[in-house]
Amino acid sequence: MTGYGKSVLQLPTKKISIELKSLNSKNLDVNARMPSMYRAKELDIRKLIAKNLTRGKVDFSLFVEVTGEDTSSKINKTVVNEYIKQLKDVVDGDTTELLKMAIRLPDAVTTERDDIDEEQWNLIANEINEAISKIITYRKDEGAILKQDFTDRISKLSLLLNEVITMDPERIEGVRARLEKGIADLKEKIDENRFEQELVYYIEKFDITEEKVRLDNHLDYFTKALNSNDSNGKKLGFIAQEIGREINTIGSKSNYAPMQKLVVQMKDELEKIKEQLLNVL
Repeated sequence: MTGYGKSVLQLPTKKISIELKSLNSKNLDVNARMPSMYRAKELDIRKLIAKNLTRGKVDFSLFVEVTGEDTSSKINKTVVNEYIKQLKDVVDGDTTELLKMAIRLPDAVTTERDDIDEEQWNLIANEINEAISKIITYRKDEGAILKQDFTDRISKLSLLLNEVITMDPERIEGVRARLEKGIADLKEKIDENRFEQELVYYIEKFDITEEKVRLDNHLDYFTKALNSNDSNGKKLGFIAQEIGREINTIGSKSNYAPMQKLVVQMKDELEKIKEQLLNVL
């Protein structure tokens, strides 16, 4: 959700610069900065942003640079002349020096607040939309890079899962061998039928067939959601949680060092996916 957009509007007497910056956030959080004369339009500006930018911490800035003779600050000539007259009664001094003193006194300079006419606002609104369009383009470009990264990591998870599937029979055989060795070390005669029943029960506790199937389905579902045209950041986050749940269960049930190494690699890939999902709408 990171992005940047800027647009500049040149009016006859001033230049208006509009900037939008976006950072990651679960919800839309807009921080607006602008001169006081434009505060009356702040709600309209927020609506324009909310309509197009669903999530993110958005900083909106509107800067005004006066380029012509038009200015909102005016010298109050009547007040300044009265100040100079009074100062002459107090001290003898050059008129220029008295003027320097008078101009710093209260009400010597007044600031007039101009109202924004509808025509000017329409021009500004168009430029805001232009800046929003640029930030959306920025996000899409970043999104294309993220999509490729997700695709590569999901493919890596699928490869690791295939290694787990290939390794699983060897793991189960290892469990059987350890149990048989343990019984042999006891040097006790056992009921073979009873032993087989207990062995099946024990191995079932370590069976990961369901986890392998669910994990494969979750990886496939993640890819389908990723390729959807909808905004799926939250959905992808939920799927990633389910992927993590299956990986953790495989790790806890495996009881086999080579498989646990694969699980660690899978967790590492998934953690990187989760970090990048914060950037997805």
